[in-house]
Amino acid sequence: MKKLRERYDVGAFPGKVSGTALQREMRHPYRVLVSTILSHRTKDENTHRASSNLFKKYPTVQDVAKAPLNEIERLIRPSGFYKVKAKRVKEVSKILVEDYGGEVPKDFDKLMTLPSVGRKTANCVLVYAFGEPAVPVDVHVHKISNRLGLVSTKTPEQTEEELVKLVPKMYWLDLNELFVRFGQDICRSVGPKCGECDFNSFCQYYKELRKKGN
Repeated sequence: MKKLRERYDVGAFPGKVSGTALQREMRHPYRVLVSTILSHRTKDENTHRASSNLFKKYPTVQDVAKAPLNEIERLIRPSGFYKVKAKRVKEVSKILVEDYGGEVPKDFDKLMTLPSVGRKTANCVLVYAFGEPAVPVDVHVHKISNRLGLVSTKTPEQTEEELVKLVPKMYWLDLNELFVRFGQDICRSVGPKCGECDFNSFCQYYKELRKKGN
């Protein structure tokens, strides 16, 4: 974690902002929540376009809750699966207005009751919106943790469980952001830059590649 912090000079708090969609909405709980929902199965740039479109026309949770569904669909189309996502975003917005006074709950269990909110989304809201230590595990975190040999898991949920035990809590706020940056830059799903990696001396994935090459 120290090497990753040095490499990218980022931290979730205070104020070191990278280019990811969640960091751009940092400390705005509702926008973090919606951006995370829109980020499912799409690239970060698509998430940013979709969320920017939506919040430019409907800047508040009350606005989105009252917005026509077909208009939400049109605005978030760049994110993909826009019909399903639009329905979920509108449902979540209405629940927040009706049950939480328009506020996003700062509670993991309450977040998990919202439509389309799983462990990753709930943890992202805690980290990026509220600065609460948590370990959001997305595809980057799951992939990199297994490649490096930090964990040996099949699902993101299992990876989260292991990382919570393995990584000191002082690093939890930065973990997701740093792994995402590292996954986009070096440890790519296709064509990873293993030769440029600071961790190839102990990376299990790199060791296997070298064995196959010999």
